[in-house]
Amino acid sequence: MKVLVGFLSLGWLAVFWSCSNAEQQEFMLLAGPLTTGHTLPLGSSDEDNAFNCGGPLPQQSRDYFLYLRSRGVTHFKVPLSWSHILPTGDSNQPHEDSVTCYKTLVQQLNELGIKPLLVLHHSAVPEVFRARYGGWENPLLVQMFEQYAGFVFNTFRDLVDTFVTFSHLHELRNEVQLQNALQSHANVYNVYHQMSEALNLSLGIRANDVNLISQAGSKIMAYVDFLTVHVQYNCKLQTDLTEDLRKLQIGSAQKSILVYQLTVKDCDGNENNFQPFTAILGVLQNKDLHIIGCEITQLFEKLDQEETLKSLQEENTKTVVHRKSASAFSYQKVWEKFRSQTEAERDQFLNGSFQVDFEWSVSSESFKVEGGWAEHGKGETIWDRFSHEGHVFDNQTTDLACDSYHKVDYDVYLLRGMMAPNYQFSISWARIFPTGRRESLVEKGAAYYDKMINTLLQSGIKPTVTLHHWDLPQALQDSGGWTNDSIVEAFKEFSDFCFSRYGDRVKTWITFGSPWVVSNLGYGTGEHPPRMNDPIIASYKVTHNILKSHAEAWHIYNDKYRKLHGGKVGIALHADWAEPLNPSSDQDVAAAERYLNFMLGWFAHPIFVDGDYPAVLKEQIEKKKDFCGKELARLPVFTEAEKQRIRGTADFFGLNHQTSRLISESLNSCDAGPNHVGDFQAHIDPTWPSTASDQIHSVPWGLRRLLNYIFLEYTSITKVPIYITGNGMPTDYNGDVLNDTQRVDYLKAYINEAMKALRLDDVVVQRFTVQSLMDGFEGPRGYSQRFGLHYVNFDDPDRPRTPKESAYYYSKVIESNGFAETAASPKMQISGNKFKSTKLPSQPPSEVPSKSKVVWGKFSPQTKFERQLYHYGTFPEGVHWGVSSSAYQVEGGWNADGKGPSVWDNFTQTGNIPNNDNGNVACDSYNKIDEDLHMLRALKVKTYRFSLSWSRIFPSGYKSSLNQKGVDYYNRLIDRLIANNITPMVTLYHWDLPQALQNINGWDNPELINIFNEYCDFCYATFGNRVKFWITFNEPQTIAWSGYGLGQIPPKVTQPGDAPYRVAHNLLKAHAQAYHTYDEKYRASQGGLVSISLNAEWAEPQDVNIPREVVAADRALQFQLGWFAHPIYKNGDYPDAMKWQVGNKSELQGLTESRLPSFTDKDKAFIQGTADVFCINTYTTKVVRHVTSRLNIVSYETDQDVEKANADGSENTAVNEQKAVAWGLRRLLNWLKEEYGDPEIYITENGVATGTAITVDDTDRIFFLKTYVDEALKAHNLDGVRIKGYIASSLMDSFEWLNGYTVGYGLHHVDFKLSNRPRTPKRSAHLYYDIMRNNGFPLPVEEEMIYGHFPEGFIWSTATAAYQIEGAWRADGKGLSIWDTFAHTALKISLDENGDIACDSYNKIAEDINNLKTLRVNHYRFSISWARIMPDGTNRKINEAGLNYYHRLVDALLAANIKPQVTLYHWDLPQALQDVGGWENDTIVDRFRDYADVVFNSLGDKVKFWITINEPYNVAMVGHGYGSAAPGISFRPGTAPYIVAHNLIKAHAEAWHLYNDKYRAKHGGIIGITINSDWAEPRNPYKQEDVDAAVRVVQFQIGWFAHPVFNGDYSDLMKDIIRERSLAAGRPQSRLPEFTPAEVARIKGTHDYFGFNHYTTVLAYNMDYKNLQHYDADRGAGTETDRTWLDSGSFWLKVTPVGFRKILNFIKEEYGNPTIYITENGVSERELVNLNDVLRIHYYDNYINQALKAYLLDAVDIRGYSAWTLMDNLEWATGYDDKFGFFYVNRSDPTLPRIPKKSVWNYATIINCNGFISPGERPHECQVHEPKETTPPGGELSVSFLGLEVSGPDAERALNVLFSLTIIATVAVVLLVFGLVKATKKQKRPVKEHIDLAKEDKF
Repeated sequence: MKVLVGFLSLGWLAVFWSCSNAEQQEFMLLAGPLTTGHTLPLGSSDEDNAFNCGGPLPQQSRDYFLYLRSRGVTHFKVPLSWSHILPTGDSNQPHEDSVTCYKTLVQQLNELGIKPLLVLHHSAVPEVFRARYGGWENPLLVQMFEQYAGFVFNTFRDLVDTFVTFSHLHELRNEVQLQNALQSHANVYNVYHQMSEALNLSLGIRANDVNLISQAGSKIMAYVDFLTVHVQYNCKLQTDLTEDLRKLQIGSAQKSILVYQLTVKDCDGNENNFQPFTAILGVLQNKDLHIIGCEITQLFEKLDQEETLKSLQEENTKTVVHRKSASAFSYQKVWEKFRSQTEAERDQFLNGSFQVDFEWSVSSESFKVEGGWAEHGKGETIWDRFSHEGHVFDNQTTDLACDSYHKVDYDVYLLRGMMAPNYQFSISWARIFPTGRRESLVEKGAAYYDKMINTLLQSGIKPTVTLHHWDLPQALQDSGGWTNDSIVEAFKEFSDFCFSRYGDRVKTWITFGSPWVVSNLGYGTGEHPPRMNDPIIASYKVTHNILKSHAEAWHIYNDKYRKLHGGKVGIALHADWAEPLNPSSDQDVAAAERYLNFMLGWFAHPIFVDGDYPAVLKEQIEKKKDFCGKELARLPVFTEAEKQRIRGTADFFGLNHQTSRLISESLNSCDAGPNHVGDFQAHIDPTWPSTASDQIHSVPWGLRRLLNYIFLEYTSITKVPIYITGNGMPTDYNGDVLNDTQRVDYLKAYINEAMKALRLDDVVVQRFTVQSLMDGFEGPRGYSQRFGLHYVNFDDPDRPRTPKESAYYYSKVIESNGFAETAASPKMQISGNKFKSTKLPSQPPSEVPSKSKVVWGKFSPQTKFERQLYHYGTFPEGVHWGVSSSAYQVEGGWNADGKGPSVWDNFTQTGNIPNNDNGNVACDSYNKIDEDLHMLRALKVKTYRFSLSWSRIFPSGYKSSLNQKGVDYYNRLIDRLIANNITPMVTLYHWDLPQALQNINGWDNPELINIFNEYCDFCYATFGNRVKFWITFNEPQTIAWSGYGLGQIPPKVTQPGDAPYRVAHNLLKAHAQAYHTYDEKYRASQGGLVSISLNAEWAEPQDVNIPREVVAADRALQFQLGWFAHPIYKNGDYPDAMKWQVGNKSELQGLTESRLPSFTDKDKAFIQGTADVFCINTYTTKVVRHVTSRLNIVSYETDQDVEKANADGSENTAVNEQKAVAWGLRRLLNWLKEEYGDPEIYITENGVATGTAITVDDTDRIFFLKTYVDEALKAHNLDGVRIKGYIASSLMDSFEWLNGYTVGYGLHHVDFKLSNRPRTPKRSAHLYYDIMRNNGFPLPVEEEMIYGHFPEGFIWSTATAAYQIEGAWRADGKGLSIWDTFAHTALKISLDENGDIACDSYNKIAEDINNLKTLRVNHYRFSISWARIMPDGTNRKINEAGLNYYHRLVDALLAANIKPQVTLYHWDLPQALQDVGGWENDTIVDRFRDYADVVFNSLGDKVKFWITINEPYNVAMVGHGYGSAAPGISFRPGTAPYIVAHNLIKAHAEAWHLYNDKYRAKHGGIIGITINSDWAEPRNPYKQEDVDAAVRVVQFQIGWFAHPVFNGDYSDLMKDIIRERSLAAGRPQSRLPEFTPAEVARIKGTHDYFGFNHYTTVLAYNMDYKNLQHYDADRGAGTETDRTWLDSGSFWLKVTPVGFRKILNFIKEEYGNPTIYITENGVSERELVNLNDVLRIHYYDNYINQALKAYLLDAVDIRGYSAWTLMDNLEWATGYDDKFGFFYVNRSDPTLPRIPKKSVWNYATIINCNGFISPGERPHECQVHEPKETTPPGGELSVSFLGLEVSGPDAERALNVLFSLTIIATVAVVLLVFGLVKATKKQKRPVKEHIDLAKEDKF
């Protein structure tokens, strides 16, 4: 009753006021605002918690406003957030999302008949501004507020007519603050009241603030149209509101009053519940108070909310009862509404838009797109089983599908391009819970969806998640699946997990997608998995359990998560429209209604009506049972509790709809199945357009009718909106798969029918979802039917996605929000700041060489480490990231719409390009603006650089030939760019001169200066209101030299000696003229920039220490870059280096004047400073040296006197002249800074060419971008170069000038063989997007250092091996080893080195022990030489002298408190054993056991840590496969490595058992094997094929040996692959030997720990070796390395610390978290000896830190770490070239002294600190510092030379000098002797002959 009276009072209030004040404005019944929390029925007055558009608009807002309107509300408060709208305070930099959000809110209110009251600000200065500017005391804030107000009025004035500037002015207590705020308001009022007379402006104060009014007085009242008042009524005090308001009105000069906020206090418990009503009505009845409106929120807030809800529920319940009895008439009502439509009326197209908050979406389903069917432990689904059993077309499977499991970025990229605001996808239950139950949770599966959701949100795309779309875990199906009641609990558990895990980010949930398909096709007909054919029982049971599962999921969300997350949960039901076959047949009409109930009502009726199945369904089943005398359908029964539980469990009605059916009555069948039970039969009208599926025809008008039916039958009851959650059609996989006009027509018609339902029928439709994002696995039809908006090539392992025409079409629908025809204005203005420009100051001319030579001095001496070290960091905000193209390369349309021919048109059509390629069509961008924008949006670039085609605008080159259609094209392009927030960067001339102008000699004609200016003037005037960045010329050096010198490009003039200089002269003048035209005529109004794009390659001197070479490098730059940059950026003239060279050459060539033209002083002044920023195009680096060129070749090239060669570290590209040399970019940018006065720099072109064989997997471009952009980042962050923009070249593959289409630079692949020129994103596009999104390369989390400690008792060690250090190769009875033999074989070891002496450790125990103590290790790992102890490898003879050496070594170690770690076998097999087959002979197993027994017995009481075999992989593969290590066997690569490995594993096992059985109890040690492995990352992590290859690389290396030792046998992966390949090659059995069951048992578990050697990581990719039979072919993978990884001294070793942690985790996961001892890890160097080994320090810091992360963060059980190696030694086949040691061994000194490197003290500190101390803890007592006297200054090695201590380099130089002097002295002695002999002889030749001979000698 209270509620009724309240609502009556509210209604009476409105009626009362409208009657008694009819002559005045509408009375305002005010509610609101929206809040971020729970909203009361009439809103909330809690403005502190007001919705601030910091997130999306609440999804229930529309329904909520409708509710308010039904209660009489006329106005609604909308408080704006100043700091959200203008986060920086600058009105030119609004936060677009916030503005859009507020506009949507305001538009929604207007559409629903509620007027918004816009509140600009509360009172106090926002905190974000207060921190920067202080409070209102700062006058600057007055100006800022005025700008803010101006922005608001301009943005909302067409939508709002009533504003409040300050809603709570009374909160400002400080007088200065108050006065400034009032002044702000007054200023705003004055300015903006002039804009509109209809605008009403007010201030907010309290009713009792008479003092405030008196202070302000008439000063402020003149600036308000009404007063906004806060009123408080106190029931206990019975506040006299009339008196308060009367005083206020007197003080305000009788201003009208809006009661903005009404607060009721102390009324709880009051007997008179209507006292507040009475009081306020009394005030409102007082006409003297001029009250124009009142807030109603709190007036009724005191009413009993519970009673409100109860009443509403009762009302709904009554409606439900009524509807149940009338449900059969819903169909009749819809049918009657539309039956009389003519075909023309039915199909009439409706133009216009959807409502502003309408939602657009696109969908996919997990099993159709994800692939990764068994990745990371995913469980099998029923669709996996179904496809693997061969039930799908062509035996296709879900295994890979679209590979979306690895391609999240690819899929979101497509969505960004389409501008899709929502993406609907499903979660694979089995990916998260493989068994279907929570205890089987796979974290990596759950993390996949985290990544998906986060990536979507980063791109502004809202996720809609379907919990279950058909792909049930097979484990649950094995227990009955949906027929088992227990599945309800399982689904509830799964739903709870998903809501909990993802609900903070997912706000729209769908429990089931098309469950009818599951029930009917999965369990009824068996066409789908699980292939049950039980339409009588199972089908209905499944539906029953699905409904209960849905309800449980909804209640979980409602009870646990709704308040927390604020989302919606619904269900997506499948339904056709049912049209009676015979419109005049009542029976067919009834049958059609039954059809809908059997398909849609089966699920919808319980949820949306009464919790039970529809009566027509139940009655029909009973009717058939009675008629047939048997059960045709067993419909389960819901209990009353279940009905209550199910009813109302949806926040929206999801509809999946593709087609319609004609339905007729069909009686008398007693078969099972919906058609027979329902007495209906479905038909297809043969005139309906067909699709690739015989089940789907295009019948768009059925959608409108179906929506009307759903609205009447279901959603009008529960008041929920309809979401169209799936609509689409399949096409065949043949023909033109991209030009899918049929789908375009289908979508156009169906979307239009949805709009008709919404706008004409008032059906509440809120969303339209297109099925599907891309082609996928379509059930039993596999990949033969395509539903996608994007084409997926399933024959390509990259699974490239290419937009179809339908994708572009749907994008336009989304962009226009329907079908509104709103042409973009060609004069739309670009928003944002104008570019600031100041004229560049004149600078003195460059010296020779220029002062910029400091760049070479700074960078050329860099070490490789310094040059390569990757820099992590970001650019500042505001950097312009973009992509480029140029007109001739992309536009095509070469003669379209009046375009004139250009010089490139003529050039390419006369056979000058490979394959006769030309730009006639190119990328067809002239006709594909939408397609190009799709790419730009997907990339999210800020800037698009493109050029204008001069001959498209002026076909003859002159303004008089203006071609308006060409102008229109560029207007459309520019407008669309700006509409998508992309800044156009426009190049006026990119090489394509109108041919008509070339006919008058082109740029060699000075007349072109003014002609070009006329063209530029027109472009500025036409496009300049939107284009703010102009580039006059692109690469004028290329124009002048390649076009007029070499004649390689148009106009193909070959005059290398003079024409390039004349052309350049004219180009410079033309540029200057164009610049001044902009400066004088347009800059003030347009505020843009003008520059020129110059090209340069970095020039590195061949030897920076030779001045002449530095001068040559500087000269090369001045001739290429300075030619144009020096006049513009320096002094208006050419560089002196150039003038001097050309002038002197000209004179030497006999010319009277220089071939280089001269500028007059006037010219110089005109040219100088004609660029606002510096734009540079760069691709490569060259090494330059001085040469003296031939004078008889007159050429710009020979004028330079330089020769260029490829630089160190050059990487090949598809264009031979453009090697990738990233480090040159940083140096070039620094040179620009030094040379041209630190200008702002835009890199306007930078990219790499790849060949046509590379389509989308462009690894080289990935490397290029990662390295080049990083060098630019270094230049900015480390060197202070002012880089303002980076433009990647190019947007897409295009016509590449002289290379035609044989190479591509694009981030998108264009297929030029297809007429529609499809664009497909390459992998590099995704990388570049990430670079732009991150604004550079922020330090990855995995690269960050961690500070902490290893466990107490951690083993710190360093390692060596016998052959590498001992020497004494024949001493004391030692036998020969295979390495002795190998090293003494020619051409096996670098520089013919050997281990005869090595480091002589056999004789230097004491010295080595001292070095170990210096390192502070507590263990030392060394190996025993088998041949030193047992010379022939057998126990027939034990060499006691050899054993004694190891006893002495062990004793010395123990005496130093260093424990030995002993390796039994480190590759040096006794040669005697090799002579009888070595490791290929099974007897080796026993020999090794015998050897181990001798060693254990002799040393076991002292040694407690044993390693059986070191790196068996290298023994097997490198020694017996590749043959590059001893014994050098390479001729049995398919079998020998496997046999050797087999015996190594068995030998290890025998040694382990020997120790375990015989010595462990006595000696108490541990024993294991050391296995080595690289980590492998997929080269392309987005590609399943590469992911699989990486797995194989690791499994074939580490798993080859670890799997047997830890699991007993080789891995199934290895066994299966090798067996299959062996049999395929015709072998009778696998080349991989098999272990017997006894051997498996013997080998398994032969470990006390996991010994692990690791150095580096590789990138793996799939590689097919065809029929080759060897290890690499079996592995089926190639490997390479990332260019960003640091090099070492070894070609195979790249510094990749992150891989270390990953492979340690792999060992943990794969082998049960064994105890791990890292037994080798280290890095080599090859450069000249430098004791300051920074690379090694860097390596150990980062690798050991990754191991610490594995221990601390990942719980990997790491117990010890051994660094490789103690000292530089013989590194096997590389001899002494690769230096891994902590100690340098000076091999020039016979005593082989060990000298510590800097890394010694670094490693000693890590050991002493047992980990890493944080920077804040330093200095720390655990740090070990290098003794000052140890290392000479600079870290150089001191050596003894002729009795003097000198540095290594000095000694080397001295030795060379002595050697040279010796040669000179020898020659001198020979000559002297020769002269003396001659003098003693009589001269026999005549003088003339002597003279002639002398001349010849001289010549």
